[in-house]
Amino acid sequence: MAPDVVTAAYRAGAFVSRTLPWTMADATATALSRAAAGVSKERRLLVARHLQRVQPELQGRALRRAVNATFASYARYWVESFRLPKLTAAEVDAGIVVENFHHITDALDAGTGAVLVLPHLGGWEWAGFWLATVKHVATTVVVEAVEPPALFEFFASFRRELGLNIVPLGPSSGTAILRALANNHIVVLLADRDITGDGIELELFGELTSIPAGPAMLALRTGAPLITAAVYFEGEHQHRAVVQPPLEAQREGRFGEDVTRVTREMATRLEDLIRRAPDQWHLQQPNWSSDYDLLEAIGKPHPRPRSGPAARSAET
Repeated sequence: MAPDVVTAAYRAGAFVSRTLPWTMADATATALSRAAAGVSKERRLLVARHLQRVQPELQGRALRRAVNATFASYARYWVESFRLPKLTAAEVDAGIVVENFHHITDALDAGTGAVLVLPHLGGWEWAGFWLATVKHVATTVVVEAVEPPALFEFFASFRRELGLNIVPLGPSSGTAILRALANNHIVVLLADRDITGDGIELELFGELTSIPAGPAMLALRTGAPLITAAVYFEGEHQHRAVVQPPLEAQREGRFGEDVTRVTREMATRLEDLIRRAPDQWHLQQPNWSSDYDLLEAIGKPHPRPRSGPAARSAET
């Protein structure tokens, strides 16, 4: 599919999601999930692999149901997200329960800001809108600089419409994030996937991969608390956000060793959060070396990161 068609498709999806009544929007999400699950063999294969990493016992019909549920969850994520700008603050507030929000307000009261780390799971965008619109918390979100530029600008504009400050991941993102923390922002990072491959090598769900080192580095350098959280779908247009206590992110030795220690603790937290609802985990890209090997074996190669475990074949 040509890049301009991809951007146009997202624009059309946003328009339809905002225009239709909830019941029809929900039906559209169901139809989209079924279509997506049937179109891309490699995405379906990757979703199944990721589910089995979390729940190795999934096989046969149970696995197929879980894969279908994951695609349904992903479609729900987009439809609900695109509808957010037309919802009132009261509607957004009524659609979410937030456990242990005091961990975030404690950081704001201290004036340090916070590094809030989430997996690609559930309806996190609803929680971001809730933070900005209901709680009036300055929120900065670090996002992948996707191609083509028109598609990235569409996503960035949409999230700015939600009241979020957007920082594209890239060479200048560090300065922008430090400035945001200095201004007592909540800085949100999705950190269960290492896009560049230069993160910390560790085992995630029993297999070697890497996850970003940035969250730990920020917490150790600035003193801002590093908080793990997740946002789960619960019932019809309802959500539950789980905010965990800050990690122990203090200097204990050499900086690099501290970054590795904190990142590994963060990975354990992310595993626990994903295990609560693996069929809401929207990771549909290769994330382990064996994923890339399998895609190459079925004739659907995917560009590997420049470095890290995923850059190397699991067969060597």
